[in-house]
Amino acid sequence: MAKKSKKSTGKKQNAVQRFIRETTGELRKVSWPSREEATHLTGIVIVTMVFMGAFLSIVSAISDQLLYAIFGI
Repeated sequence: MAKKSKKSTGKKQNAVQRFIRETTGELRKVSWPSREEATHLTGIVIVTMVFMGAFLSIVSAISDQLLYAIFGI
């Protein structure tokens, strides 16, 4: 005789409920930065963005001038 499979003792969770439960569990494990660390890191990101924006603007202007000088476009 074949053994009968064990029945689960509870309601099955649908995919959305399982996703929310697992996501909540993972977020509890996260090491969140302090306000001071977050402010410092935000400052670094803003300075980097400004620097890269200026750098790319300069490179774009130089390449524009070179193309105009070479091709007369």
